[in-house]
Amino acid sequence: MSVAGRKTAFVTGGTGFLGLNLIEQLAEAGWAVTALHRPGSDLSGWKTFDVTPAKGQLIELDALTDVVPEDLDAVFHVAGDTTMWSRHFARQLRTNVDGTRNMVTAAHRRGARRFVHTSSWAAYGVWPGRGPISEDSEKKGDLSSVNYDQTKYNAELIIQGAVRNGLDAVTLNPCHIIGRYDTHNWGRMIRMINEGTLPGVPPRSGTFCHAEAVAKAHIAAAERGRTGENYLLGGPVASFLEVAQVIGRLTGKKVPRRPVPAWLFMLVARAKTGWGNLRDREPDLTPQAAEVVLADGRIASDKAERELGYVSPDLEAMLRDCYDWMKREKLI
Repeated sequence: MSVAGRKTAFVTGGTGFLGLNLIEQLAEAGWAVTALHRPGSDLSGWKTFDVTPAKGQLIELDALTDVVPEDLDAVFHVAGDTTMWSRHFARQLRTNVDGTRNMVTAAHRRGARRFVHTSSWAAYGVWPGRGPISEDSEKKGDLSSVNYDQTKYNAELIIQGAVRNGLDAVTLNPCHIIGRYDTHNWGRMIRMINEGTLPGVPPRSGTFCHAEAVAKAHIAAAERGRTGENYLLGGPVASFLEVAQVIGRLTGKKVPRRPVPAWLFMLVARAKTGWGNLRDREPDLTPQAAEVVLADGRIASDKAERELGYVSPDLEAMLRDCYDWMKREKLI
């Protein structure tokens, strides 16, 4: 149902990094946005946007259904639990799998016309030696040793089953996302380099995408993506040392001259996890997180470029966007 001629959207994960970028792009495109938030969430990121808050949780189906408006043009299911700590894997399963099932059911009950699901390249299963991934590649996330990969794979099974039962759904699979509103992922590396506290740079490389471009791809998927299709969202390939070097130029700070060996990176991850377990506090690096970093993943975005008009900027533009935002917010 349009609101005064505007398209209507319901967004989950709207207080997070990618969700904020999506809300920003929806607002700029003139959509009327309702966004789900958990009780007690920090909503300060919405202060500059016209957003209708909807308090609820993905794991509570009836309450979730009650806050979803009727006849939406699109539901954007962005929410996801990205923990890499084993003590939170049960929570991650509930959020990523059960939460997706509940959101699909709520969207169906409320008559949403399109469902855009934010998945991850992780659903395809990424590990060293696997060649470039395209939408035609076999999904092997269920074979991964990383719990996050498994949950994203199983969430996609729910989407695929719903499509067979009539849901008009499209799935997007971004890779390593960089951009504004990030305080935990690559934003943390920027902060550590700026403060001179980065202990080392991991080896190998990854494929990177810009949060703004990914958000725009979500809107394009809602408007013209093909039902039941996946769209991989990639961009430049760079080593993690190159990422650190770009940040060093932006901040004017020194960075390590070479990466740490893979075996040492994994050893540090195990040590940090052991210390985190003793303190009952989630560590900033775990063996599963190290596995993701060491996967050396490559993905192709030809389909998204062709069908969604997806365009990725270069690595420095992505990092500058995040760095400039952090400076404006006085986070560095």
